[in-house]
Amino acid sequence: MAETKPTASASVKATSVQAKRSSNSISWIAPVLCVVAGYAIWRFILGASNGFEQPSAEGGFWPEHKVPKDALHRIYEGGIIVPLLIGMLLMVIVFSIERFLTIRKAMGNGSISDFIRKVQYHLANRNVDAALSECDKQRGSVANVMKAGLRRYKEMINEGGIDTEQKVISIQKEVEEATALEIPMLQKNLVFLSTITSVGTLVALLGTVIGMIKSFAALGTSGGGSDSTALAIGISEALYNTALGIGTSALSLIMYNIFTTKIDSITYGIDESGFTLTQSFASLYK
Repeated sequence: MAETKPTASASVKATSVQAKRSSNSISWIAPVLCVVAGYAIWRFILGASNGFEQPSAEGGFWPEHKVPKDALHRIYEGGIIVPLLIGMLLMVIVFSIERFLTIRKAMGNGSISDFIRKVQYHLANRNVDAALSECDKQRGSVANVMKAGLRRYKEMINEGGIDTEQKVISIQKEVEEATALEIPMLQKNLVFLSTITSVGTLVALLGTVIGMIKSFAALGTSGGGSDSTALAIGISEALYNTALGIGTSALSLIMYNIFTTKIDSITYGIDESGFTLTQSFASLYK
């Protein structure tokens, strides 16, 4: 009877990588709180009665104050879209801080390229424990993936019953499992920044259009003439929506590009880690 080789699935242990527990509460709590804070800033700071020559005591949700004393309080007359725009600006700030802290932690200690070179050196000298020690020092996403692969690497050195190719496949699978857990954490909440980049300007234009409609409607009702000054003031107030929206979208785009660039560098390091492990094992333990 012909001898059959044992398959990798029968002899190789299942992946040891464990899913990370992470709270997703910021993803739905932060936008709500930002919009509420945006309304509070618009209503009680920009719309403070002492900032207008003709404050109104009526309309608790949206008092119709007139004749703002300065440009800051003139933003209040941009309309009800302004609180939403302020809320979106706060979202950009909150999620930028959250992503900065997360990605900074994922970058680990020191240079990723230097870390990979040190691991390659230790593997070339068949010192897996020293390579694992480097992972404990680096403590980033690349180190997490590398550490998971090194543990399987170490197991496969003394694993009998399967050939080198199957061992390499096992190491590669372990790296892929670890990568699948790290990448989503890096990309989490970036969707808010990308959405605000495109939606912020549209929301601002909506506020501007609403303000223009109100201004021209008021001019038409009065019959024109002496109200041209009021029309000009109304248009300038409506354009505050555009300025705020464009500024918010621009900031969101800048932060999104910064974070995606950093994530790309981490992803490249993870790919290089997997290549390092498989190629090292294939060449040293034939």
